Amino acid sequence: MDRTEKSCAPLSQGREESKTDKANTLVSMKTGKRFPIPDEDRLGLCRSVSDFEKLNRIGEGTYGIVYRARDTQCHEIVALKKVRMEKESDGLPISSLREIHLLINLHHRNIVHLKEVVVGNHLDSIFLVMEYCEQDLASLLDNMITPFTEAQVKCLTLQMFNGLRYLHDNFVIHRDLKVSNLLLTDKGCLKIADFGLARTYGIPLKPMTPKVVTLWYRAPELLLGSKEQTTAIDMWASGCILGELLAHKPLMPGRSEIQQIDMTVELLGTPNDTIWPGFSKLPLLESFSLKKQPYNNLKHKFPWLSDAGLRLLNFLFVFDPKKRATAEDCLESSYFKEPPFPSDPEMMPTFPEHRNKRKSTQPPMESTSSSQYQDFGAFGSSKTKKK
Repeated sequence: MDRTEKSCAPLSQGREESKTDKANTLVSMKTGKRFPIPDEDRLGLCRSVSDFEKLNRIGEGTYGIVYRARDTQCHEIVALKKVRMEKESDGLPISSLREIHLLINLHHRNIVHLKEVVVGNHLDSIFLVMEYCEQDLASLLDNMITPFTEAQVKCLTLQMFNGLRYLHDNFVIHRDLKVSNLLLTDKGCLKIADFGLARTYGIPLKPMTPKVVTLWYRAPELLLGSKEQTTAIDMWASGCILGELLAHKPLMPGRSEIQQIDMTVELLGTPNDTIWPGFSKLPLLESFSLKKQPYNNLKHKFPWLSDAGLRLLNFLFVFDPKKRATAEDCLESSYFKEPPFPSDPEMMPTFPEHRNKRKSTQPPMESTSSSQYQDFGAFGSSKTKKK
């Protein structure tokens, strides 16, 4: 019995030491052997996450959990996003590398700002430090008693189109535009966030997976299997967002791809090769046919909306991606130049009672896992606080 206990203890202890050693070592590309990382080089040029005090969890992005935290050096409140590394054995996920690379090079008042990257005690503890925004549009739409006025909707959508114009001018497609990825500061400034699915594009276009944009905001070319993605997919999603802000509820909340296609046809009519050249050759049309519905029902959906507003929505919902409105087209729309005029961002209402609230349910997005993720454990020696 004594021999068993003596033999088990070193084995268990050895396993624990092996895990620790592995987390604090690197493999030499020259010899293939592990070597310890010197303490002074362990964080590289990054600060330690222990410089931040965790306050509360505020949301979950496509590829990371987001927390509100305080920088203990300058006392600034920031958003701290932990990069998910659950299934990664070869370093950072490619999605996180893309997000970091994009955000480091994007600088615009309507794009969320990446301040720095910080690290924890282990190689799989990596955090993005971003500017903190008090709320997102999804939580506001869920919780606010009085919906946004049309003037306020114009203010928000103008800022969204400004951000999109900047992205598209810099050859970036967001690919996951939705109300929960639009943040709002207490000064009325809208920020496009969550670039986990964003991609740069060029000419010629390279094929990309069609299952990217969250289902309720997914353009018809993606629903029908096209692998060619342009900035037009962001513009369709922005049309869905504008409609959602005007209607005070999601415009086409499908539960499956088939239902989403049906709702699109019901609202906008059935496309054909005349209005959308190449439509009949889209991959998924080989397996099913669309119902015949010849009418555009946007006027019935928004009977109170001006002709200029309907023209803008129709331009955003053009089936042919090549003819769909660009962000520049939208900014020039006469809809924003007629009464009620867009509110000044600084005159937008603030919602302190709704801060740090998030939607309890998310629209379906079939391209990502629905599994739940646990909170990470350590922020150095900081203690969790409630606001």
